[in-house]
Amino acid sequence: MKIIASVLSILSPVRFLVVAFTCALLLLSSAFPAFAMDSYQSDPTEGTTQLLDIQSKTDKAAKEPPAGLKKVQRESNKGLNEVQGDADIDKQKRPDNSQSATTVEENIKKVLEKVTGK
Repeated sequence: MKIIASVLSILSPVRFLVVAFTCALLLLSSAFPAFAMDSYQSDPTEGTTQLLDIQSKTDKAAKEPPAGLKKVQRESNKGLNEVQGDADIDKQKRPDNSQSATTVEENIKKVLEKVTGK
């Protein structure tokens, strides 16, 4: 019984430190959220016009009977797909704009060369 009492008396300060550390961690994690937001902050009205155009197409499509194959193909050929059109096509990665991209294997080889010095 004396052993248990001595162990508990030793753990009391440790328990206090663990609780204090946990409280501090919770406080700091809620006080400084999302440091990644510094990378890019868009204008709140940036996508509004595209969304309004998509919404009007959706409303029009909902009022009409299902589209036929010819109409779907005609709309799809205008851009990426029937709904999106060519919105943000310059931001998307495709084979024709990714010729200078390096593969994962090449990146790993470069890192290993730097580490090993070969």
